Amino acid sequence: MSEHTDALAPREEEADVHFEPVIKLTEQVETKTMEEDEEVLFKMRAKLFRFDSESTEWKERGTGDVRLLSHKETRKVRLVMRRDKTLKVCANHVITSDMKLQPNIGSDRSWVWKVAADYSETPPTSETLAIRLANAENANQFKAKFEEAQANNAKLSGGLAPTVEEEAEAGARDGKKNEDPMKEPETVAEPVSKD
Repeated sequence: MSEHTDALAPREEEADVHFEPVIKLTEQVETKTMEEDEEVLFKMRAKLFRFDSESTEWKERGTGDVRLLSHKETRKVRLVMRRDKTLKVCANHVITSDMKLQPNIGSDRSWVWKVAADYSETPPTSETLAIRLANAENANQFKAKFEEAQANNAKLSGGLAPTVEEEAEAGARDGKKNEDPMKEPETVAEPVSKD
């Protein structure tokens, strides 16, 4: 007959085997994040989403700490977010004056904005991003710091930089003509009325 084994019965003690490593790693490798020359102005835990226009749905980009970093020399502020555990960058762009934080429909703790060039992936892409924070108070803190960074970057670039739409409207209003006959004519988009 076969031997009956009880799951609760004590087993024979296993031998404690120890193996020495073949190669000892004594050298410390310095990792550069390219954030060494920047100071953290704002840091808060959040979840980031991007809008996928092909499938017309929001896709999660990552959860982690969203940070606003100011370069020590240029004083320009950028938004950087890394995923938890893997530390992979899921958002990396300079905050510009033409970015408009808009509340996400149906939520008082999330914001949506458009980015002309997000450098978290190669090549840089134009994205519509949404960020969700823990509560409405945190969302308002994020908005205040984001707008503060916009004002700072606009001041550094010599005043408020006009948006693409404002430049197009100004060009149409002024009736700019192309004086150089050898130069290709510029096309100006007609402003869309919001009635």
